[in-house]
Amino acid sequence: MATLCYKAVERIVSAAQNMCNSVHEQQTVLNCIRLLTRLIPYIFEDVDWSGFFWSPIPSHAECVSTEPGAPLAHNLIDALCDLLFCPDFTVQYIRKEGPDTAEDLQSIDSCEYIWAAGVGFATSPPTNAVHDGNKTEILKLILTCISYTMYQVNNDHQLVPNPWVEYLTSTENRHALPLFTSLLNVICSYDPVGYGVPYNHLMVTDIREPLVEVAIQVMCVCLENDLESHSEDVSENSETGFKNLFVNYLSRIHREEDFAFMLKGLTRLLNNPLTQTYLPGSCKKIQFYQEMLVLFWKMCDINKTFMFYVLKSSDVLEVLVPILYHLNDARADQSRVGMMHIGVFIILLLSGERNFGVRLNKPYTTRVPMDIPVFSGTHADLLIIVFHKIITVGHPKLQPLFDCLLTIIVNVSPYLKTLSMVASAKLLHLLEAFSTPWFLYAKSANHHHVFFLLEVFNNIIQYQFDGNSNLIYQLIRKRATFHQLANLSTDQATINKVLNKRGKKTTPSTSMEFSAESPTSTPVDSDNHDDQASSKPPSEETAGGDNMVEEFGVDEGEDDEEKSSNQKPPRHHLQEGVARVPDMYSQETAAHFTATSEWVMSWKQKLPLQTIMRLLQVLVPQVEKICIDKNLTDEGEILKFLQHGTLVGLLPVPHPILIRKYQANSGTTMWFRTYMWGIIYLRNVDPPIWYDTEVKLFEIKSL
Repeated sequence: MATLCYKAVERIVSAAQNMCNSVHEQQTVLNCIRLLTRLIPYIFEDVDWSGFFWSPIPSHAECVSTEPGAPLAHNLIDALCDLLFCPDFTVQYIRKEGPDTAEDLQSIDSCEYIWAAGVGFATSPPTNAVHDGNKTEILKLILTCISYTMYQVNNDHQLVPNPWVEYLTSTENRHALPLFTSLLNVICSYDPVGYGVPYNHLMVTDIREPLVEVAIQVMCVCLENDLESHSEDVSENSETGFKNLFVNYLSRIHREEDFAFMLKGLTRLLNNPLTQTYLPGSCKKIQFYQEMLVLFWKMCDINKTFMFYVLKSSDVLEVLVPILYHLNDARADQSRVGMMHIGVFIILLLSGERNFGVRLNKPYTTRVPMDIPVFSGTHADLLIIVFHKIITVGHPKLQPLFDCLLTIIVNVSPYLKTLSMVASAKLLHLLEAFSTPWFLYAKSANHHHVFFLLEVFNNIIQYQFDGNSNLIYQLIRKRATFHQLANLSTDQATINKVLNKRGKKTTPSTSMEFSAESPTSTPVDSDNHDDQASSKPPSEETAGGDNMVEEFGVDEGEDDEEKSSNQKPPRHHLQEGVARVPDMYSQETAAHFTATSEWVMSWKQKLPLQTIMRLLQVLVPQVEKICIDKNLTDEGEILKFLQHGTLVGLLPVPHPILIRKYQANSGTTMWFRTYMWGIIYLRNVDPPIWYDTEVKLFEIKSL
């Protein structure tokens, strides 16, 4: 096998040195590339062959080398990168006049042969199906080479560096810049719909799609910036300051026209699966939307200026809607739990910035096919309704995401000007489910969900009271839930009685699961336990489903008229916290948890109920009185009354707004790597490059 690999690499290197200038040589190169694509995974899985590609080429191998004494891997990567910019093989030849005409690939300026116009390159080369096919074959071999990670065991969160990626993205690769630019431009310029001719994808083969798919996979793997911890070896006088040039180049993009090009391309592809037409199946749908989510995540994470540009643009909603669509569509599918995580992480990252919350107030008019209640409102309503659906009827493996979902709602809540009745009812339904005594007593961190929801209500009451009459209406209707929380028993006998009574019930089919895991950004100290508790939520409330008047007694309330003033609420005070996502690779097993009276008392006294209780104290008597005086039977009249009400001067001093920003941990870093390689493994089935090899990075199961 060693001789076969040496000979295959020799042919590729020789062809690169000769500019691959004959049809026979081109076919020979493609055959060698396909052969290595199938062989290399079997070499990677054998520990005894781990140093094969990184040892100097033995003299008896008689292999042509691009660099004397260099490892076989360097020769292979150098030759493949040369071939990616080989005229008349992978790119269109640019004819020049004069003595500067290049006679070999080593003297060609590959920056002149970037594959598509876009970032850093204005010329749009003509499309050539044969060239695209050849580039796809070469990139698949490069992807196979950098799949070395899949065959490494990662223990104790120690991320094993990938030498293939390190060399491909290092200064030793003279094609690093044009390769990065070519991959980025090909991805962002791809339009799967084209001129929009119905069923055109069934009549004409789209040769560009396979290229874009493998390009985005190579790009995502090469943008791994989790090796920065190893960068201490890099000299402070280093020209780049980065080990990974792909990360460096992406972080340095700053022109608005480049950002506009990138964002337009990303939103075009992210929204493609949502495209609706009158003719079923007439529009081409891409299948690599998961890779697109990973790429968008890496762009925002590496280039903060790009993320701020996205947030500044209204197109951020063009990113949000497809993410919510996929989250809703995949909520019960175990095989797509990974995609749920990446979607939630992206929204969590964006929610840490004020502009995101402000943009959510834009009316939601584009109707995407989703099985959610019909509503008329904003993108904030859509977000809350989808999150409610995930929590109540999502797959049990999504439990670790509950605190992330609630953190997102908390982050945007101070900026939500108008919530619909449907979204308001969903928030109160979550509070009802999370605040039942047996659920609060069952796990050490279950009360964190209640803290998050109370913070949402407090933010809206203090900063967005005007315009949120629907939520105020729901708070008044469900006032018993808040009184129940305020009067929650801390007696040990009562706690035991509630838990024992619940333990005798066996209704798994009607229960929903809640996780005790939570990020460290909770208002109280976080105790992470892995125990599971089930909760049977109260029946969901429909918008305006019950009559408000029937819920109020006939007792006369005090005529406590509001003393409104023209004083405006204080200016928002912003504080920043940290939102850590759950460490999904934690192997620790929590001990059995037993609720005690002291434990319940420790967090009950911290419940932020003052603002809500004051609101109820002021508004409930007024609403009772108007219902009795005017004999109201229509909730619309009550909503009108609430719309014109004010609590200025009656509420406690507004609390500072706490925004929790995403902060990665070692578990999420490892998770991103594993998730990306899992996608690549499943997506490459023609040919099945890694099928039936001993992959160690993740476990393969058949569902």
